[in-house]
Amino acid sequence: MNIEQIYTGCLAQGAYYISSNGEAAIIDPLRETQPYISRLEKDNVKLKYIFETHFHADFVSGHLDLAKKTGASIVYGPTAQPSFEFISAKDEQEFKIGSIIIKVLHTPGHTLESTTYLLKDETGKDYCIFSGDTLFLGDVGRPDLAQKAAHMTQEELAGLLYESLNNKIMPLADDVIVYPAHGAGSACGKNMMKETVDTLGNQKKMNYALNQPTKAAFVKAVTEGLLPPPAYFGLNVAMNKTGYESFETVLHNGLRALNAEEFEAAAENTNALILDARTNTEFFKGFIPQSVSIGLDGDFAPWVGALIVDVKQPLLLVTEKGKEEETVTRLSRVGFDNILGHLKDGFETWLESGKEADVVDRITADSFAKEFVIGEDKIIDVRKESEYAAEHVEEAYNRPLANINEWVKEIDPNEHFYLHCAGGYRSMIAASILQARGYRNFTEIAGGFKAISTTAVPKTNFVCQSKMMNP
Repeated sequence: MNIEQIYTGCLAQGAYYISSNGEAAIIDPLRETQPYISRLEKDNVKLKYIFETHFHADFVSGHLDLAKKTGASIVYGPTAQPSFEFISAKDEQEFKIGSIIIKVLHTPGHTLESTTYLLKDETGKDYCIFSGDTLFLGDVGRPDLAQKAAHMTQEELAGLLYESLNNKIMPLADDVIVYPAHGAGSACGKNMMKETVDTLGNQKKMNYALNQPTKAAFVKAVTEGLLPPPAYFGLNVAMNKTGYESFETVLHNGLRALNAEEFEAAAENTNALILDARTNTEFFKGFIPQSVSIGLDGDFAPWVGALIVDVKQPLLLVTEKGKEEETVTRLSRVGFDNILGHLKDGFETWLESGKEADVVDRITADSFAKEFVIGEDKIIDVRKESEYAAEHVEEAYNRPLANINEWVKEIDPNEHFYLHCAGGYRSMIAASILQARGYRNFTEIAGGFKAISTTAVPKTNFVCQSKMMNP
């Protein structure tokens, strides 16, 4: 028996490859299927089943392409009703892969179809669970995402989750290994550990959700402090449930190389958004006007999904040379398939053609420390509320990047302000969006709060983010 966790850090997502005696199963595969197929060929095993723990909201699964290429059956738990051929597993139904058994445990709560898969080893012993979004390390799946589809409130779904955990998972032995679908950084939970594997016994001890004294206390604990889900979540659920374009087609389109004239014409003749995936340290020095900067070197796909509302939005890409395929692949993972092409040989092509370029007004933290006057100058901190609350520049306004479409309305275009995040990644995204919307009245700070914290600029942990920028 072999179990391999295939963890993708930018999505904080775990897929699982399981093999035994010439047969294999894959749980919650990512969109691109070739790595799985290559592994199957290398191990000389046949893929028998593709197990889906639920209809994922934060990424597009590779189940359909993988099934077409391998002939494997797609398995969902009870109540799932996708638009394609699949096996609707019954609660406690068992599936044999080589010498091992995978048992279905229907665990609704995160979604109604949510299912945990219990693996029994060659001796019949309970060995591990693939818990999907039902049980995370340090947390449980948020119960608010499936309210509309389930026609239930988040409190009702949380109640179902409580019953699932206490009736199906908690009775399992402490030495059972927990393999969750996500880790820290995923928007599918609020309190996940950075570790990606643990024992159930340890989770019983330290997971706050598993230690609530009553059902009512559990419901209250898991529904408190939930941030609004990213806009693309519902669209990804629909793609996973009804189908999508093959990854190869998306990749082929995205790898269409356009010279500067072709790229400019495509931008002018369509409603395409120009997405620049270079680093923020390169972007600020020069970029195509109206471009949005979301660097490939950070949480690229989640930020694309959070800030570009429609997954069908046409995209034109500017990337570093050699990063075109990775950029398209990571976009496809969150359902952004409408990629018209990329700028051939990167931004240098644009410059060499003599076309207009834009820049961001960026200064160092030391320069900021010399210029900034508390009580006179305005500063916007685009970090998360929790980051801001821990420590921030005195009298700074907290306006999280995720909410930029709301707080941008507060900005006075005639009043200058400084802009920063933790290290420069998120503030450059914000800067690009602001400039694309016509705002030029700001200065972005290189290195963000990390750099500012090394200066003499006064800092505090007093929370004042509720005040308006234009009272």
